[in-house]
Amino acid sequence: MVEKSYEIPYPELGSVLGEQEIGVLTRLVNSGENLSGGRCREEFERCFREYLGVPHALSVTSGTVALEIAIRLLDLNDGDEVIATPQTYKASVQPLLNYPVKVRFCDVEPNTLNLDPGHFASLITSRTKAVILVHYGGLPCDMDAIMPIARRHGITVIEDCAHALGADYRGRKPGALADIGCFSFHSSKNITTLGEGGMITLFDRTLAERADRIRSNDADAVYREQARAIGESTSAHPWMMHPGFAFTHDCSAIRYGGTNATLAEPNAAVGTVQLAKLERLVSRRADIAGAYTEVLKQYSGVRMHGGPEPVRHGHHLYTFFADPADGILRDRLVSRLDALGVQMQLRYFPMHLLAEWRARGHHAGECPVAERMWFEQQVNLPCHPGMTDWQVDQVASRLDTVLGQEVRGTPIAAGTARKTKGWTQ
Repeated sequence: MVEKSYEIPYPELGSVLGEQEIGVLTRLVNSGENLSGGRCREEFERCFREYLGVPHALSVTSGTVALEIAIRLLDLNDGDEVIATPQTYKASVQPLLNYPVKVRFCDVEPNTLNLDPGHFASLITSRTKAVILVHYGGLPCDMDAIMPIARRHGITVIEDCAHALGADYRGRKPGALADIGCFSFHSSKNITTLGEGGMITLFDRTLAERADRIRSNDADAVYREQARAIGESTSAHPWMMHPGFAFTHDCSAIRYGGTNATLAEPNAAVGTVQLAKLERLVSRRADIAGAYTEVLKQYSGVRMHGGPEPVRHGHHLYTFFADPADGILRDRLVSRLDALGVQMQLRYFPMHLLAEWRARGHHAGECPVAERMWFEQQVNLPCHPGMTDWQVDQVASRLDTVLGQEVRGTPIAAGTARKTKGWTQ
């Protein structure tokens, strides 16, 4: 099958790479330094801690691994319950399939697609251990409503911040708003560490130490200090590789085995450069979003993606809603844009309706707002800092044309999109 070619493709890359990234890679390769777990990783983590204002930031190989480790830290047991949003990519909740727990999917707010604090409160039971929320599209959740509820019930809050790097919530940054933050640096995200990478942010030192052990191929175990001779050896010698706590501690309990989730030095080096570019990258996304909004605000049959002020949207996704009550049918709108050469991708299918979650007892009607938004109203437009001004103007102009046809049968004047500044290295 021949794939359709689009004038304005939906971007697979979420950031812009250039000479600075090539430069740090060249210097690193030519340095002869170890390419695993060295100074580049330490520098990236330090910069990330300082950017967010958190005491602990641990880089890992992907956002999915960050979530897997965060969920391990919950120490879930048979019969425990976890609340999660259905409006997300599967990585946010897929690790929970490995545990004998009940997952309660919390419906979302219709204007934000973020977890609804009122529904969240209604789902809490005596067995609720945690909630996993997502700052959908880069719009922060209403954390000032969510956190007091979680604190009253002793619930751990995990922020999935895969969309939210560069966003701001009332002077604070996602990843520093709850107990554990998880970031992705996949190719599609607001910054990338060469295709894959992730970060875990924490406030609790004990949890950070456990997470560090897990990512470093050590067991997540309970140790107590106890000097121990092994045969005729009473202590480790410098030439003994990886003795761990063999001579210094006994182990009284093992939670989990560790894994190798070390972010490689080239990835970390690029991550530091990308983090320094973040403000310009997110600003470019905001300019593109503004061009689209200039068109959309002229129509009463569409609704913007937004939430409580003051927040700064990260614009990882540009989302709006088409209202069928005003005669704007989402599927027809998307089909027409596709026919005009704008590649469309709708994100994300409600998790509770996937086959694996239906097998765990979930069903249609469980999250009616999320389902209505997804199947009837939600639209995503290409939004990427590498888009050219021409591409942005064409998306806006063709959107204007299609909406004009939907509302009046004729388009309003094309070319009304606000001009954008373009991306420069």
